Amino acid sequence: MAQSLLMEIVVIIPAFNEARSIGHVISEIPSSVSEIIVVNNNSNDNTASVAEAAGATVLFEENMGYGYACLKGIKYLQNRSKPPGIVVFMDGDYSDYPEDLHKVVKPILDGEVDFVIGARSKALQEKGSMTPQQRFGNGLATFLMRLFFRSDFTDLGPFRAIRYEQLMALKMEDKTYGWTVEMQLKVLKKKIAYTEVPVRYKKRIGISKVSGTVKGTIFAGIKILAWIFKYSLK
Repeated sequence: MAQSLLMEIVVIIPAFNEARSIGHVISEIPSSVSEIIVVNNNSNDNTASVAEAAGATVLFEENMGYGYACLKGIKYLQNRSKPPGIVVFMDGDYSDYPEDLHKVVKPILDGEVDFVIGARSKALQEKGSMTPQQRFGNGLATFLMRLFFRSDFTDLGPFRAIRYEQLMALKMEDKTYGWTVEMQLKVLKKKIAYTEVPVRYKKRIGISKVSGTVKGTIFAGIKILAWIFKYSLK
C-alpha cells in the first residue's frame, strides 16, 4: 500500500472532434488521477475548449494520427520536472467507463505487473458497442500474437495503464493506427510483466474515425498486421 501511495497517476486522451463526449470522460475520471492530458489532434470542433473547461491540460498536435497524439502526450510528460508513476491511456469518445480506471491500475499499484490492458469483455459490452470489423480485427491480431509470441492478450483495447519507466523503455514510434499493437508487441518482446482486466464498454458518442469508415478500417488492419509480422521476423 505504501508503494501505491507514492505512484502518481496521469491520463493521456487523444482526441479528434470529441466535443460532445470529452467533458463526460473527464468528469468521470477518478480523483486519484493527478493530471488529465487531452491531446487535441487538429479538431475542427470545440474539443479543446470543452476539455480545458472540464479541467484538463490541453495540448495541440497538428499531425493527424492516434500515435502522433499519444507521442505528444508522452513528450509533455518527459518535460515535466517530476515524472509520474503510472500513465493511463483512454479514448475520448466515452465508450470506456472512466470510473473503471481503478481496476486497470490496481495490478500495477499492487506490484504484480507493469502493464495492464482493459480488455473489453463480451459479457460486459453494450450491444452494438463494437463493430463486426473491430471484433474480427481484434480476434485476428490476438490470435497471431498467441501463435507467434505465446501471448495471453485477448484484446487491443485502448484503455490501458503502464509504469512510466516501462513506457519510456518501449521507445514507441507508430504515428497512426498501429499504436496499440506496437505497445503490446514491445511488451512481449521485452518480457514486461502484464495482465488484462475485464472492463465495461458502451456505444461511443459520434462516429469512429477508424472502424466507422472503410478507409480507417483497411488502414488500421494493414498497420496492425504489419507490426505483427515485422516483430515475428525479428
